[in-house]
Amino acid sequence: MVWVSDAISETHLISSNEQLRQLYREPSQRVAEKKGSLVVGAAADFVAASPFFCLATANADGACDVSPRGGSPGHLKVLDDGAAVAFPDLSGNNLIDSLSNIVANRQAGLLVMVPGYDETLRIDGRASITTDPEILSLWSDELRTPKAAVVIEVASAFLHCAKAFRRGLLWQPESWPEMADTAGPEMFNDTAGTDMDPNEMRALLEADYESSLAAERRNGD
Repeated sequence: MVWVSDAISETHLISSNEQLRQLYREPSQRVAEKKGSLVVGAAADFVAASPFFCLATANADGACDVSPRGGSPGHLKVLDDGAAVAFPDLSGNNLIDSLSNIVANRQAGLLVMVPGYDETLRIDGRASITTDPEILSLWSDELRTPKAAVVIEVASAFLHCAKAFRRGLLWQPESWPEMADTAGPEMFNDTAGTDMDPNEMRALLEADYESSLAAERRNGD
């Protein structure tokens, strides 16, 4: 099936909030009022337990990007009594898409996860990139000093329900598909239009992962 957005029939195109509300019921009052402006209490504990989150950004034209971010629990720090959160920018592919987006458009969002737990924490706000030594030293007990960190001033923080994770059986190992070790390299070839040997690419990737992650750690091992 070929699907092209420009070819969608105007008859079926949703282009207003009024049309959307004809499809979806109004949220409950509890849901409508669930957004807070601080990461405190159990939300701060959740952040402290999280080893993984996704960062959403957009460029000046509104083109969006989502980037996975991971580290030891506590790598996402709560600052200023819950008014901000911060994380180090660690080694990646050096495209710096997320950072470039933040320079152009400071609005960002996080989806914070804890493995095995179906509810997540969403944080939205105004992002900044900093090289302030005081901020960069927040991770000195574990990591070598990062080049930069991202600080997000919390505009909203709220619980996201478990439905998507339960539909997808995300934390249930018995539901996980078996993936070949070469699946990633093959995906790279198919999306980038290259024809590198998948086994060679896997070996290069693993060597890069090992060296990059070791270089980030404070003791280098």
